[in-house]
Amino acid sequence: MKWILLLSSLLILNLIHASEIKEEEGVLVLTKSNFKEALKNEFILVEFYAPWCGHCKALAPEYAKAAKILAEKESNVKLGKVDATEESDLAEEFQVRGYPTLKFFRNGSPIEYNGGRQADDIVSWLLKKTGPAAKELDSVETAEALLKDNQVVVVGFFSDRESDNFKAFLAAANAVDDYPFAITNNADVLKKYEAKDGKIVLFKQFDEGKAVFDGTFDEASIKKFVQSQAMPLVVDFNHESAQKIFGGDIKSHLLMFLSKEAGHFEKYVDAAKEIAKDFREKILFVSINADEEDHNRILEFFGMKKDEVPSMRIIQLQEDMAKFKPEKADLSADAIKDFVQKFLDGKLKQHLLSQELPEDWDKNPVKVLVSTNFDEVAFDKTKDVLVEFYAPWCSHCKQLAPIYDQLAEKFKDNDAIVIAKMDATVNELEHTKIQSFPTLKLYKKGDNSVVDFNGERTLEGLSKFLESGGLEDAAGVPDVEEVPVDEDDDASRKDEL
Repeated sequence: MKWILLLSSLLILNLIHASEIKEEEGVLVLTKSNFKEALKNEFILVEFYAPWCGHCKALAPEYAKAAKILAEKESNVKLGKVDATEESDLAEEFQVRGYPTLKFFRNGSPIEYNGGRQADDIVSWLLKKTGPAAKELDSVETAEALLKDNQVVVVGFFSDRESDNFKAFLAAANAVDDYPFAITNNADVLKKYEAKDGKIVLFKQFDEGKAVFDGTFDEASIKKFVQSQAMPLVVDFNHESAQKIFGGDIKSHLLMFLSKEAGHFEKYVDAAKEIAKDFREKILFVSINADEEDHNRILEFFGMKKDEVPSMRIIQLQEDMAKFKPEKADLSADAIKDFVQKFLDGKLKQHLLSQELPEDWDKNPVKVLVSTNFDEVAFDKTKDVLVEFYAPWCSHCKQLAPIYDQLAEKFKDNDAIVIAKMDATVNELEHTKIQSFPTLKLYKKGDNSVVDFNGERTLEGLSKFLESGGLEDAAGVPDVEEVPVDEDDDASRKDEL
């Protein structure tokens, strides 16, 4: 009997031990064996990470800070993390395709986390998902505490809770997860903040301190007001702000490339803030520290070199992205205002990257195209012109290169066919946007119609395509790999170096 009791006790102890979940800095460490136990929490945010991932390392202290804030608030929301490189079954189950991936579980059901990466952003998003859309401020003390604890707070001063304006405010509060919303009809709170009944005020711990909404009372207008006013007049670009910059409704951005080491921020940013006030909700002003190595790729994207700093550009993030360059490298207040106004008036021409045209561009069987000679060659109505749009670092482009050379050699004596290539990372065309590398397009003689080549990248496949005037791809085409334009092909770059 004693052995049975002892065995039972050991089993119970093992079960208790098995159900315990280890914590690191307030964050639950989750594995396949304890994951279901963790989901018994009504609310839990789970980060799937990789130990080697730079973005995961940057998130870690903010994630732990968020866990601490929630604990101090005595929130029932938990934070957990999964090493997806060790727990591959969990990563596959929840379709983790990149790091970090965050998923929010409500009673075991997951939704994608789409909030920011700073502790305050994480907490704000979670509180909005687990509590009322707008917190009731029933005293000055409650209001002061909320404003003190948050960089941005949106307050609706409404005595009539049945009005259409209040309903529009509440709809916007439900739709915006990044910032806390509050409501009040308390007379002391209205007096303290010199507010009027029926108004919406965005309080912020930077720039002007607050902004009063004076637009049309509908969800879209209130959301746009919040998203523009909650951002600094000049937003400093970094890992934390990038998501809000690119994810907001304002798709036109003035980018100021500056050097902190050279004192450019002190010299230019304050003046830019004054100009930014006049263009809020139309264009977002962004500062980029060109001294940071991580920002070299941005300079490359705009075809800029460090000796061109300080400088500015405008980018329009619509379906067809467009970039604009000022005539002079002048960042005075007048120059910035003039540049932005001309953009908004539609008076600027797109700035397209282009290399210098090599003197021997047509010496070899594969002709070299740049932006300036592209139209002249590709739209020659007497010839079929096959163009490969490539990236120097793309491994698939490197694999195609010898085959493409063979193709050009084969057709070099055919006056009706031209084989050409263009480095699409440093040459841009207004009429053609490249989505992946390599991309092959045939510009047909006669009507200059364009046919994409989607066949097998072999000498035979490409030859058939040309000989049929773009009507025939290779038979039995296998899956053809391409590299998206914005993918960082690290392996290829290392090979190149």
